[in-house]
Amino acid sequence: MKIDLLCSSQDHPINPWLVRWREERAQQHEIRIVRSRDQLKSGDILFLISCAEMIPEKLRTLYGNCVVLHASDLPKGRGWSPHVWAILEGARIITVSAINAEDRVDSGDIWAKKTFNVAPNELYNEINASLFEAEITLMDQVIRMVENSDAPHPQPDEEATYYPRRTPRDSKLDPSLSIAEQFDKIRVSDPNRFPAFFEMHGTVFSIKLTRVESDD
Repeated sequence: MKIDLLCSSQDHPINPWLVRWREERAQQHEIRIVRSRDQLKSGDILFLISCAEMIPEKLRTLYGNCVVLHASDLPKGRGWSPHVWAILEGARIITVSAINAEDRVDSGDIWAKKTFNVAPNELYNEINASLFEAEITLMDQVIRMVENSDAPHPQPDEEATYYPRRTPRDSKLDPSLSIAEQFDKIRVSDPNRFPAFFEMHGTVFSIKLTRVESDD
């Protein structure tokens, strides 16, 4: 198969997973990793993975299938950074959905879903690892389904919910609150791209949370 992976940022932490996935399947498929919709050509499957651009229908039709990987149990949690918002709401199980790309955000038919657990002490990189492994598993599943001529199914007839786009301000902490009260906000913040921060004495401070391993 001819497969394109569109991930907008070369700095996104999923990139090592995508590179490894491409290398491991190079004998079975022709795979490209691209950064912009301007690089799209044609193929059997286009996977949209942390894609910041809307892909119009005229580009989607260049591919047999255009599939979005979205970290929520659709139709609940449409929108941006759904697994982060869900963890901030207290979720301990995250669902990742593989869906058809459509003009209306996250509304497409569902190919497959995969869940993973989030322990209350896991940090952003550990959560990301579970998320990316789930996405890789779904990509393989979609490929098998396409090879078998299986079709996706419509999203459940339930009321959809939506999350807003996250901004750096969503990682701002309140220094008057305890660490315990803000622990989830700290642990889901990527210290390299979207660090948790607070303002005090006219100065902005960022926080990097690191697990300390001990033999005690």
